[in-house]
Amino acid sequence: MKRLIALLVILCADSAIAAGNISSGNNAAGSSDAGKILFASVCQSCHGQDGAGDGPGAAEFVLRPRPFSQAAFKFDTDSDWEKGSDLDLANVIKNGAAAYGGSALMPSWPALTDENVLDLVAYIRSVGPPP
Repeated sequence: MKRLIALLVILCADSAIAAGNISSGNNAAGSSDAGKILFASVCQSCHGQDGAGDGPGAAEFVLRPRPFSQAAFKFDTDSDWEKGSDLDLANVIKNGAAAYGGSALMPSWPALTDENVLDLVAYIRSVGPPP
């Protein structure tokens, strides 16, 4: 039952994007303010309000989402020997973690525009430690 609730949270967010209820607007690419708004709509249910990996959906997972505040990213999606680059984050958001050997609980978000993804990356960077 707990997994079903978590899955429904993810599917509802995905449906909101597909239905056009979430748009990128006229924000500049890489806007952390725009990313924060989008994060609240699509990511917060699992990743938590501040990206701490403590959203209501995460309580049901065996593997919790990584806390962005630690910037301990796992994937090198572009084989450049650097885990957690902006491109790595964008690829995981767009394609899901399973595409890179991670958990299928982090879904793909193919309906997001490139601008949306860049905004999310900017927001994720804003809640983490400075580079």
